[in-house]
Amino acid sequence: MAGFVQIIEYRTSKPDEVAALMADYRAKREAAGDGPAPTHATTCADRDEPGRYFSIVEFASYDEAMENSQRADTGEFAAKMMELCDGPTTFYNLDKVDELEYH
Repeated sequence: MAGFVQIIEYRTSKPDEVAALMADYRAKREAAGDGPAPTHATTCADRDEPGRYFSIVEFASYDEAMENSQRADTGEFAAKMMELCDGPTTFYNLDKVDELEYH
């Protein structure tokens, strides 16, 4: 199975500002229409630890994810994101091995 998933774990006391930053980044990337971009993204709030969040970002491949990471606009987004976080982020880099859809 092809595909790559990056999970970003972070803590923030400014979730609305993070959401606005993510929406702005997505809109600008879609408008530019160039280079690799995520195929899907989900943001989750931890019910057991308020203030802890996970962004689950899917790419068509590891190579596309790494190319996306090298973009200037991605670097700018990451820097702004870090300003909104309460501490360091943790990245998990995962190759998709299976995917199930339930109906």
